Amino acid sequence: HDSPISNMDILFFNTLFDENASCHMALGRAYPMNVKGGVGMTKEELAKIDYNNSLNHEDFMFGSSDMEVVGTKYNGEKVVVFKNGNFAI
Repeated sequence: HDSPISNMDILFFNTLFDENASCHMALGRAYPMNVKGGVGMTKEELAKIDYNNSLNHEDFMFGSSDMEVVGTKYNGEKVVVFKNGNFAI
């Protein structure tokens, strides 16, 4: 909870601002620019790599002062992404 946006203690009702006040995830349609080589791929090529091409893309935010988020790499290594509500990488 110690980010410049979060410290303002304002809910902007604008995802581009509010998602920077906490941890945020998105479900639904992916963006081709977030896939290696995705911008240059056809719809068929994106489908072959299981690109999510749904109609919706919804961001949601969550967080607390004691939140911890731990990711797991393909090799099983654990990586702390958020600790005590703050980005840790």
